[in-house]
Amino acid sequence: MSSKPEQKEPHQANGAVLPIVPVNCLSSADRGQRVEPSDFLGPDGDGVEVVVLESRANAKGVREEDALLENGSQSNESDDTSTDRGPEPASPLKETSFSIGLQVLFPFLLAGFGTVAAGMVLDIVQHWDVFKYVTEVFILVPALLGLKGNLEMTLASRLSTAANIGQMDTPKELWKMITGNMALIQVQATVVGFLASIAAVVFGWIPDGHFSIDHAVLLCASSVATAFIASLVLGMIMIGVIIGSRKMGINPDNVATPIAASLGDLITLALLSGISWGLYKELESKAYVNPLVCAFFIALLPIWIIIAKRNAATREVLYSGWEPVIIAMAISSVGGLILDRTVSDPNFAGMAVFTPVINGVGGNLVAVQASRISTYLHMSGMPGDSPEPTPRKCPSPCSTFFSSDVNSRSARVLFLLVVPGHLVFLYTISSMQGGHTTLTLIFIIFYMTAALLQVLILLYIADWMVHWMWGRDLDPDNFSIPYLTALGDLIGTGLLALSFHILWLIGDRDSDVGD
Repeated sequence: MSSKPEQKEPHQANGAVLPIVPVNCLSSADRGQRVEPSDFLGPDGDGVEVVVLESRANAKGVREEDALLENGSQSNESDDTSTDRGPEPASPLKETSFSIGLQVLFPFLLAGFGTVAAGMVLDIVQHWDVFKYVTEVFILVPALLGLKGNLEMTLASRLSTAANIGQMDTPKELWKMITGNMALIQVQATVVGFLASIAAVVFGWIPDGHFSIDHAVLLCASSVATAFIASLVLGMIMIGVIIGSRKMGINPDNVATPIAASLGDLITLALLSGISWGLYKELESKAYVNPLVCAFFIALLPIWIIIAKRNAATREVLYSGWEPVIIAMAISSVGGLILDRTVSDPNFAGMAVFTPVINGVGGNLVAVQASRISTYLHMSGMPGDSPEPTPRKCPSPCSTFFSSDVNSRSARVLFLLVVPGHLVFLYTISSMQGGHTTLTLIFIIFYMTAALLQVLILLYIADWMVHWMWGRDLDPDNFSIPYLTALGDLIGTGLLALSFHILWLIGDRDSDVGD
């Protein structure tokens, strides 16, 4: 080969040195076939090298680019259309504000009615004996509802990105993603559910100085069992939603995370109430039941760990994905402590029904935005690759909400959904006579102010956090949503408690609460 005047060093392509042959020398039929290196050798054994280039954008990013990027020059018009890529699911060409709002509206309302139902359940079960005598269960409520957001919404975001970049197109890839991710969330649910019970015991013990081992084991059994069963049910629902949305040509990022929450709050709260009530009844006659429940679910951990470790897509998350869900659980538990301190006060009696609603709506909207920004960044490369020519600094509110890019457009759409959505939910609660509350004008103003401020803060934090994590080689699908949903629980519960307190001070609640 040294006799060639313009000779280049050999290029490695999957371990093989291939000769270089112009692509236009191949027929359309030949391009669809596998080409052996010997096919390009001359009579004397000489030849030129083939440089095999892999285009990540062509292989994975094409389908999502048209859906998320507004610039037409970034579409796949320049790709080689003669290359056989196999059948691809349909996806929208471009997303306008109307199309984003239309796709988000139905799952948003569905999720909102799920949180309304959860609020009505909490308004009823707060009078049960287990909630009266083991008040630490209230601390578990935001922690476990937040765990749903931390795990199921993260799962939805992770699978939505995988579907959009072509990692779930074949049955084999789909099955690997399902088994690995289901095992992963069972591990995370069991461990975080156990830690949430410890946090509830600690937060309940510090203010009162009272500790009961029976109540501690009851909290542990209730938390672990609820987290495990809820994650199993919701995980299967999420997989079906993402597969169905791709077949229908809908962007999973717009619908998956809200639908993850549509039944999530209701299922989780109903399971927590039912399981804790049943285990509380067994305390007097069968005290051994609670430890057995804890031991059973913890004993299943090695099985789920082995399955998750065998899948390359979930192995990294299994090792590195603990920090966000654990910190998020601690943040949500602080919100639970606020709830525990307020629901027992007659002046805050109506707060129980509204807490899951304001927290759920805020968490759902910010999860949609975080999932969309993450998918947008995944199309530009791997975590750590900057899609912008200059390093991104802390964004200004104007760039987050008023710029012309598609992420700013979706932020505006999501923010505008807050007021009409909450008005529908408040009317539903009022018509069902929930919360022992009359919806006065001043109450609606304070409630809406709290809800708008919560979502405004969350959307701005999401814009900063997702880009910040991306720039530090962290996948936002796995790391951002737990923090954002936990902050949504804390901010929402805090602002709602502040609103109730101000309303009580000015006298608006005197005739409404406790009727």
